[in-house]
Amino acid sequence: MAEEHNIPKTYDPASVEKKWYQFWEKNKYFHAEPDPDRKPFTIVIPPPNITGQLHMGHALDNTLQDILIRWHRMMGDNTIWFPGYDHAGLATQIKVEEEIKKNEGLTRYDLGREEFVKRVWAWKEQYSNRIIDQLKCLGISCDWDRIRFTLDEGCSRAVREVFVSLYERGLIYRGTRITNWCVNCNTALSDIEVEHKDDAGHLWYIKYPIIGHEGEYLTIATTRPETIPGDTAVAVNPKDERYGKLVGEKILLPIMNRVIPIIADDYVDTEFGTGAVKITPAHDPNDYEMSLRQNLEAIVVIDKDGIMTKESGPYEGQERYECRKNIVKDLDELGLLVKIEDCPHSVGHCQRCGEPIEALISTQWFVKMEPLLKAATDCVKDGRTQFVPERFTKNYLGWMENMHDWCISRQIWWGHRIPVWYCDDCGAEIASRTDLDKCPKCGGHVHQDEDALDTWFSSALWPFSIMGWPEKTDILKQFYPTSVLVTGYDIIFFWVARMLIMGMEFMKDIPFDRVFIHGLVRDEQGRKMSKSLGNGIDPLQVIEQYGCDTLRFMLITGNTPGNDMRFYWSRLEATRNFANKIWNASRFALMNLEGYQADAKRAPYELADKWILSRMQDVAADVTALLDKFELGEAGRTVYDFIWGEICDWYIELIKPRLYGKAGEEARATAQQVLVTVLTGAMKLLHPYMPFITEEIYQALPHDTESIMISAWPKADPALQDKAAEKGMEAIMNAIRSIREMRSQVNVNPGKKVPAILLVSGELTEVFRENAAYIHLLANVDDMELLPLTAGKPENAMASVNAGVEVYLPLKALIDVEVETARLNKELAGLQKEMQRVSGKLQNQGFLAKAPKEVVEKEQVKAEEFAAKIKTIEERLAYLKTI
Repeated sequence: MAEEHNIPKTYDPASVEKKWYQFWEKNKYFHAEPDPDRKPFTIVIPPPNITGQLHMGHALDNTLQDILIRWHRMMGDNTIWFPGYDHAGLATQIKVEEEIKKNEGLTRYDLGREEFVKRVWAWKEQYSNRIIDQLKCLGISCDWDRIRFTLDEGCSRAVREVFVSLYERGLIYRGTRITNWCVNCNTALSDIEVEHKDDAGHLWYIKYPIIGHEGEYLTIATTRPETIPGDTAVAVNPKDERYGKLVGEKILLPIMNRVIPIIADDYVDTEFGTGAVKITPAHDPNDYEMSLRQNLEAIVVIDKDGIMTKESGPYEGQERYECRKNIVKDLDELGLLVKIEDCPHSVGHCQRCGEPIEALISTQWFVKMEPLLKAATDCVKDGRTQFVPERFTKNYLGWMENMHDWCISRQIWWGHRIPVWYCDDCGAEIASRTDLDKCPKCGGHVHQDEDALDTWFSSALWPFSIMGWPEKTDILKQFYPTSVLVTGYDIIFFWVARMLIMGMEFMKDIPFDRVFIHGLVRDEQGRKMSKSLGNGIDPLQVIEQYGCDTLRFMLITGNTPGNDMRFYWSRLEATRNFANKIWNASRFALMNLEGYQADAKRAPYELADKWILSRMQDVAADVTALLDKFELGEAGRTVYDFIWGEICDWYIELIKPRLYGKAGEEARATAQQVLVTVLTGAMKLLHPYMPFITEEIYQALPHDTESIMISAWPKADPALQDKAAEKGMEAIMNAIRSIREMRSQVNVNPGKKVPAILLVSGELTEVFRENAAYIHLLANVDDMELLPLTAGKPENAMASVNAGVEVYLPLKALIDVEVETARLNKELAGLQKEMQRVSGKLQNQGFLAKAPKEVVEKEQVKAEEFAAKIKTIEERLAYLKTI
């Protein structure tokens, strides 16, 4: 029997993890089918990009999801976690374009659309499983039989259905307006794909000559001199008394020598610059809106590649920032440049490549958002969908109130192509759920729109498109709405909002009950991990060195909902120590299960048994409640404290005499039975966090299910809750801690037995009398005297006072006064010598004048520390003289 329950001496995560993951997959433990008789629990994975590689953000996000999934699976729910990955239109296209250019020196235009898309599909087949394999290394228990891809047939059909449906209702339209444009990626972007950063820019003050007022100028301030050729007006605020008389006058545009009007508009900020601003409708969204109000012309002077157009006159063909330098130089030579000021200001950058964004007028496809917002707002306001932590609700609602129409077309080839065809004969525009080869109106030749949809358009449908919608599948019927979405706060607006909008519009129901928001994983200095900083940490390398369980547990227990966390290697080491502690304690337990039989005749429970079983019920209830509130970090810490601080440090130590057979076979059987019960229960509570080590230990323990992951989650049993036992045991443990601490203070050899006097309150007297053996065993006490609290306090004894118990250790029995006095005097002499040396330095004016400030401060700290130690020893010596 002993051999059957044994495990290796050291824990090897690599072999254990590979073995059990294969076992779980083989037995289909991750798989679920619709079952109307069981409560569903559903999560859809935030689909990682096919370009992706597992990073710490993925590790945190997916571990949080896996904990919830494994917990609900053990709770008996019909649990399913839908996996998948995203085609990542722009990101993937850039990646493949770079590879083709590097290997073949070709562009996508050299290949043509059809061939290029074939190349991307081939790249996808080669690399798409990479991140899935990496997620498996993290122990992720998705239902891999149901893996989906945003460009697969089912998801593509859903995209077509949504697009055409919205188009038919006038909620998708094609229009020409100013949009965010990346000159590097050569595509339009939505507002949320633009990251605003504070750039160290400048403010140029430039004189514009006023027509009909010889020698008079209107000075404007601008952060973008390169757009001057596109100015079609200068605007002032109508309430600005400085310029009231000039409104309606004409002004000469410098360099271009074009006459433009001076206009009044409430938008102008009187505090910015001079209070007079240039208006360039084709290259600024606010100027564009003003041009619509004021009926101004929009002149495009920067093209889609960031090159100046012929409308920029002498600057045609120049790169935009080259043009900026040249215009400033020319204005200076003309005497029109007044001054240049430093002016840090927020500049939009492409979220994908980091290039500064241009505001350009272009023809794009848009979703009309205003009619779609109410339902997606109301469902959060009335609590049908709840954000955890709740503070993110305000962020979400605030953003929804200010949402503009969504630009969904992208000038790329990889992705869902816009399902609209144009007739070359009759000019018809047709949105179609199926591909067209001729015009349905006139039978003429048609061609499809060249653009592709924004990647987030297909991702917005993810919670229902992966379940077979628009078909009314059994999967959709049972598992939608999903139970919880786990995601970072940085994509609430990219993704969460769009899923709520589309779910409410097409499913007429919320896509998820809860949105569990987590923060970012930062480095030890609090910086965001990035390639540019070189501070990224590869989770797979961490797993290779420390094991998957260690990484998972460290990430979660260092995390509070919604907040960023820092990655500390020291915490990783501490977590590995925890794994080793679990392993060694379990190995000890298993080595002492020889002859164990579940139905063996047992002696009655001792106090330690009642205590640990009662604590097991408390911990099970607490962990369940914490998980239910998404306090995953606190739940993990609770399990940690129970295993290390109560099972390992106390219970196992207390039952060793019984396990060794010193109290008889029936007492041994009781200790074995309780140990198996609490160790198995603890492994179940820990399993969602550390799935591999818990499975390995569970399989070695007596067990009644094939795998720990399909065993029943521990639930509190009122019959085993014993508060009296907990109170009594806690009092004894406090007494033992006190004795240990006092022994340590006077350097008593750990192997030396000492006498103790305990003054105990009446209600605890019987507990201490019946369980004195615990104190003898764990505090190494020989003679122990139990007295009532009213008894006189012993003289010349160290004391420690706890609730209901006062502990005294007679000093003469602990130490040899002469030996201890000699030792302390020697230590005191050494400290006084060091103190004299440091004091000499601090009194030396030459040292104080020449030494760096931090060196002087370091010496001052030393002096304070030495003084405190000297005082303590002197007090100790004075006390020894009284004995």
